[in-house]
Amino acid sequence: MRIITFNCNGIRAAARKGFFDWLQTVPADVVCLQETKAQIDQLSDPVFHPEQYQCFYFDAEKKGYAGTAIYLRQEPKKLSRGLGFELADTEGRYIQADYDGLSVASLYLPSGSAGPERQERKFAFMDQFMEHMRSLRRKRREFIICADWNICHKEIDLKNWRSNQKNSGFLPEERQWLDTLYDEVGYIDAFRVVNQEPEQYSWWSNRGQARANNVGWRLDYHVVTPGLKEKIKSAEIYTEENFSDHAPVIIDYEL
Repeated sequence: MRIITFNCNGIRAAARKGFFDWLQTVPADVVCLQETKAQIDQLSDPVFHPEQYQCFYFDAEKKGYAGTAIYLRQEPKKLSRGLGFELADTEGRYIQADYDGLSVASLYLPSGSAGPERQERKFAFMDQFMEHMRSLRRKRREFIICADWNICHKEIDLKNWRSNQKNSGFLPEERQWLDTLYDEVGYIDAFRVVNQEPEQYSWWSNRGQARANNVGWRLDYHVVTPGLKEKIKSAEIYTEENFSDHAPVIIDYEL
């Protein structure tokens, strides 16, 4: 089972840059998208509904902002949108597909980089979302949460970690939140199970030559329940083409 997560930074822009042409060449079973930045009525072009998938979108109320989507090769038993709290649901930040014994979700965690008020919103979201993640661990099923988490966990996960310790995305409180998610609640960063290499980044600033010089951050993770650890077979960040300021993260599971 191949699952891709990708922050497209505007699905219409990603389409113009060739994302859907590339997607046809990658036999994915599930595609999780974040930051679609479009309302469903703006996506009538067939390119946004690849025929091999059932495509489900969850739009933000505000036009041209946030939003998630999930493309599924196999029809789900259940499809749900939202988390039941305002910060997530008005901005279209979570969509989940359920199968027998397995759920896959696409999440877009808020960024706090625009200033203190946005960072406070991010912390508020994280507090409420942690409760959701705890509740999932009480269910008798496995979960794969694919997301732009907007947080780097360890020093290995960003190039300039020393100079970013006071910046959103690498704040001590954010890293501690991931510590709790992994060490206490029991989730696993699927990518690191099979790839321990440095300089594995999925986002680059548009400033300077960040992407050309691979001065990046690993912000896009598959976070999975522990029962899936032995099922993770390979992980790749696709960087050969540039569809967004993020890159697709592809993980193969033996499911």
